[in-house]
Amino acid sequence: MSKTLHITNGDALTEQLSQTSVNGSIITWREILCEGKTTVDVGSESFWKTRFDYLKTNYKTTKQTFIEKTLKEYRRLCNEKQQDEIVLWFDNDLFCQINMIAVISWLKKFRKGVQVSLVSPKKQFQFFSTMNAEQLEKMYQKRIELTQDDIASADYVWQLYCSDSPISLQNFSSFNSSQFNFLQEAIQTHLSRFPSIYNGLNSVENFVLSEATKRKLSSKEELIVMSLKNQKSFGFGDLQFENIIDSLKPLFKSLNPVTLSKKGKEVVDGSTNFYAELRDDYIFLGGSRKYDFLYNDGTGKLLKL
Repeated sequence: MSKTLHITNGDALTEQLSQTSVNGSIITWREILCEGKTTVDVGSESFWKTRFDYLKTNYKTTKQTFIEKTLKEYRRLCNEKQQDEIVLWFDNDLFCQINMIAVISWLKKFRKGVQVSLVSPKKQFQFFSTMNAEQLEKMYQKRIELTQDDIASADYVWQLYCSDSPISLQNFSSFNSSQFNFLQEAIQTHLSRFPSIYNGLNSVENFVLSEATKRKLSSKEELIVMSLKNQKSFGFGDLQFENIIDSLKPLFKSLNPVTLSKKGKEVVDGSTNFYAELRDDYIFLGGSRKYDFLYNDGTGKLLKL
């Protein structure tokens, strides 16, 4: 059995790593824990039930697909117990950082004492997907070993993320770990996904509307492409942006070509607040109900309703 286990942020990186000289077994973490309800007990039966319910409702994921894509890979992880070192490969965006702290929380509980190392791009908008084999090998050589304090810090942030109030995450800066250079920014991005006091839309929804107004777009597909290209710290995929656009349909006059409705223009300029129309008590971000809080864009702080 290999002495090194690599846990990657997705299938693309797993394929890339398999083409390098980096030795070890590779597990792919197939989840989008930055979306939908999460619970602290990563890997438990209730945890996976909660996740499947979310994916089934929002992405029409079938039970068979969930078992094949996610649970089988997780079971592979559970069976890898003899490695001397576990190496985490996660990008710096919101999507990857939330998955990362969940994985570290699991490792803290089930792989006590094992050496855990982190490979992470050094620049904010640098991603593994843009790197060739030689660059990935160099990144691996510069991996950072996480201390027990680092692991405990990441686990603590995961617990806060899964709590029923995101307000405690505003104090995350006081739990600073030098090894997680981009986690604080990811948490701030997470907080901005609660509805804005400005117009009732969150940062991602406002971003999509902004992309829709910046240039003439011929179709919904083109809007998705531009959103993927110009997003900064979200790390979202095409299906996530498609869901966001669908939730904002009343704000579009047309999606072929892309034009905002009268109400959409009013929401963009802040003369109309769309909170009441969007409110849904069954939408969660982490452990918190999305519409139980408002985000103040000016202060970067949350308000409990």
